Amino acid sequence: QVQLVESGGGLVQAGGSLRLSCAASGRTFSRYDMGWFRQVPGKERVIVAAHRWSRGITYYADYADSVKGRFTISRDNAKNTVYLQMNNLTPEDTAIYYCAGGAGEYEYWGQGTQVTVSS
Repeated sequence: QVQLVESGGGLVQAGGSLRLSCAASGRTFSRYDMGWFRQVPGKERVIVAAHRWSRGITYYADYADSVKGRFTISRDNAKNTVYLQMNNLTPEDTAIYYCAGGAGEYEYWGQGTQVTVSS
């Protein structure tokens, strides 16, 4: 069983930055697709960034249009950790952010971390 634990959320002013971390247990982390999702009350959970293991060769990152150019997903396999660097935050980025991972599908989820951006 894989456990994911997020950290790094908090309150920040518009234009500021935060870095979220997601620490994973398990020995096959390097082969997992990892993603960051967010959810606001009353709305569906949506993916904002993905870091996918492609054809057993390399990784590639993908982003929602709303965060392109502002958010960066990365991973450190030695630390079993995936990160989400969030820059130039706006109040519209306020949400609970979830880390998810798995082999081909997001079967493991963290508990979420709150990000609040004040105007």
